[in-house]
Amino acid sequence: MGKNKLKKFAEMQSFSCVFQYPWAVLEREGFPLIGKWGAEYFGNDNPIVLELGCGKGEYTVGLARKYPEKNFIGIDIKGARIWTGAKAAETEGLKNVAFLRTDIEMIDRFFTADEVSEIWITFPDPQMQKTRRRLTSTRFLELYRKILRANGLIHLKTDSPFLYTYTSRLVKLNNFPTEADTDDLYGSGMADPVLSIKTFYEQQWLSRGKTIKFISFNPLRDTVLQEPEEDDIERDDYHSYPRGIVQGMNPATD
Repeated sequence: MGKNKLKKFAEMQSFSCVFQYPWAVLEREGFPLIGKWGAEYFGNDNPIVLELGCGKGEYTVGLARKYPEKNFIGIDIKGARIWTGAKAAETEGLKNVAFLRTDIEMIDRFFTADEVSEIWITFPDPQMQKTRRRLTSTRFLELYRKILRANGLIHLKTDSPFLYTYTSRLVKLNNFPTEADTDDLYGSGMADPVLSIKTFYEQQWLSRGKTIKFISFNPLRDTVLQEPEEDDIERDDYHSYPRGIVQGMNPATD
């Protein structure tokens, strides 16, 4: 592990907005804030919004700046990435931000029923070969429904035609109410100041001329989830640039 990563990990230990719970501790003691995020961490009963696979936390911090009346929690397993958003939150003194380092598969260990109002999924790996690892698959939707309020929303922002088509089919098949749905966010004129917050990966895709897709829906809690057919969905024909190349193109995005 590089010295820079070690330095970031060490610094994060001092960040009051970062929570890191090893599996052994979680199994033995549980998470002390489950069901109590509002009362015991944020000190209010404002809506709680999650960003899953938050990476550097651009959306988590960007949303927190725009909506002080809501609480935002970025979740990712990569500590070196979380450091960027956590550092910004600590430096700016944002009191409505937290970061949680854990696997997304374990979020029901950290939140209880009806504790979360919205979930953002921004530019995840489309997982074209493994449905069960896809963050909008029925496997994950079951997890989200355990912690979302009845009228809670899931927002997916992606560059992937495959993931967007798959998710749109899933939403229609299960008759989920939609708040928004577009295969060209910026071309549609739909993008508002919130949707225009650009993550590291979004800047990468836009620099390559890719259109951004967005769908927002309510994953109705009391329905039996069905997986859509996907054999005829065309697979994406491109991959990410190596991180160093992208940073070289636009160092300000790092």
